[in-house]
Amino acid sequence: MILQGVDPTTQASFSLGNRLARLVWGWVWLLLFRPSPRPMHAWRCALLRLFGARLGEHVHVYPGVRIWAPWQLIIGSRVGVADGVILYNMAPIRVGDNCTISQGAHLCAGSHDIASPHFQLVARPIALADNVWICAEAFVGPGVHIASGCVVGARAVVMTDIEAPWSVWSGNPAKLRKQRQLREAR
Repeated sequence: MILQGVDPTTQASFSLGNRLARLVWGWVWLLLFRPSPRPMHAWRCALLRLFGARLGEHVHVYPGVRIWAPWQLIIGSRVGVADGVILYNMAPIRVGDNCTISQGAHLCAGSHDIASPHFQLVARPIALADNVWICAEAFVGPGVHIASGCVVGARAVVMTDIEAPWSVWSGNPAKLRKQRQLREAR
């Protein structure tokens, strides 16, 4: 998807088709997605599916969510994505079942190669397993995979995989704080 060996100061980093698709999506987001009333989750999901997103059942994507490329988005069932979330999915972002991505969180699947003379764009997929909660304003970087049941605390920065399931992480850089313990449902 990213054109290799180009100087981004003089040439486009993406194909014309990709740029046109993002242009059309940008207009749809601005005119139909963003102004839709908060309870109209089915409408927003229909728009995302129209642009190639693969979504499970009972997905609540709020109107203030910014999605770079819906065709690179895979979301499981019973997932909430709050207002202010940025899904910068230059590479695929996969979200498992029963996940929550809280307000202002940023999942960033793209970056630049700092060893490249032209800062070549690079993209690596992000994957959240089932039952993950990304708390408010947390940042998840390119190529990160987060194990099932994990909680990433508010404003945490995750730049490497979290492989320990059912654990709680916070800070910059995110560090393991404790294992997540569930109480019995009442």
